Amino acid sequence: MSLLVVGLSHRSAPVSVLERAALTADAQAKLLQDTLATEPAAEAAVLATCNRIELYADVDKFHAGVAELSTLLARHAGAGLEELTPYLYVHYEDRAVHHLFSVACGLDSMVVGEGQILGQIKDALARSQELHTAGRLLNDLFQSALRVGKRAHSETGIDRAGQSLVSFGLEQLAENAPPGDGAADAPSGSGTSVEDWAKGKRALVIGAGSMSSLAAATLARAGVAEIAVANRTRSRAERLVEILGQPGGTGVAARALPIGEATDELPRADIVVSCTGATGLVLPAQAIEEATAGRAARPLALLDLAMPRDIDAAAHRLDHVHLVDIESLAAASADAPMAADVERVQHIVAQEVDAFGAAQRAAHITPTVVALRTMAADVVAAETARLHGRLPGLGEREFAEITQTVRRVVDKLLHAPTVRVKQLASEPGGAGYADALRTLFDLDPQTVAAVSRADASSTDDPNRGRS
Repeated sequence: MSLLVVGLSHRSAPVSVLERAALTADAQAKLLQDTLATEPAAEAAVLATCNRIELYADVDKFHAGVAELSTLLARHAGAGLEELTPYLYVHYEDRAVHHLFSVACGLDSMVVGEGQILGQIKDALARSQELHTAGRLLNDLFQSALRVGKRAHSETGIDRAGQSLVSFGLEQLAENAPPGDGAADAPSGSGTSVEDWAKGKRALVIGAGSMSSLAAATLARAGVAEIAVANRTRSRAERLVEILGQPGGTGVAARALPIGEATDELPRADIVVSCTGATGLVLPAQAIEEATAGRAARPLALLDLAMPRDIDAAAHRLDHVHLVDIESLAAASADAPMAADVERVQHIVAQEVDAFGAAQRAAHITPTVVALRTMAADVVAAETARLHGRLPGLGEREFAEITQTVRRVVDKLLHAPTVRVKQLASEPGGAGYADALRTLFDLDPQTVAAVSRADASSTDDPNRGRS
């Protein structure tokens, strides 16, 4: 295994750099294709969220792989390599596995323990499978990461610390609401609940993707009076409105509108949540200022979950406007969650990294073992054919018994060494046993390679690993 990851996240880079490095879906697909076209990489996957962009690859050369992946990441992000380099991190082999498993468990998230990252990892795997850039290693890695993340959430209390960015952002708005904008008797900063703060307000949700849909559902459950959904594709906004109004649902009054009418809706709104894939600002500061003119009694709460940002950062300076964005969420999430739960998750990650490494090392020797048994079978076939030629009078029954006996002898001789070599190969440094086996039995390297290719082709099904 030669797994390499190059990336940057909220832990390594400021929001301004993350904004520059944000990739559209089309850019991610092109990055994957270009990565596979380079000499060092045999497989590739991109994990892109609102606060991280990471490129995973199976490479045959470490230094060349780091240089190539870093260059490609910068090129597709539209940034200079010298601009990104101070913020890039690199993980290799077991450390790369440890990193992804930690990410899947929410340990590396802005809000520690949040579960949305599992959906984003699943999307990254699906994209690589659809583009045929994920082979055996990355299929196994990302599917294992999903399983490890689910295990961490089911076996520990990390969920008590973890929230989605939507919930965390709304809590920040509620907790810091000015007097009169939340519970009747709650002073500013006293920890007003989202339900008390949001009840009866009008909300505008810009975007209709997974994050925006979650925001709309959360606001509806919190008791807002109405929700307007603005999206570039009107049909998607209408679909979200339909879901919100389904029988047995939230029962909130909801309506859809084109994204071009979002600024016209601002004067009516009390809460705005925006998360689109736009490359430019959706809500400029001037439009916000005009919409809030003369509404001191009705402050406007803005939650920007997009990367790059949808809402002009200059809105921070406007009167009667409270803006929470990725940058302020990063600052607010500095408080550590329950240490015991984090420690238990870290222990699970360490266990799973060891198990994954052992499985990969054991799989590495399988083609050699198969090639050895194939060679042994060929020898048996050749020798029994020669015996049949030398003893033409031998009956079929006797010949079949002799053939079966020779096969059993060969199987028994090979059984213990092949079982033992698989056990040894699963240990750290065990890759050398495959080389020893090939040398001792003078196995044809092309035969071993053919087994490896045939085995790898069985993992190319784009539906493999789908839920």
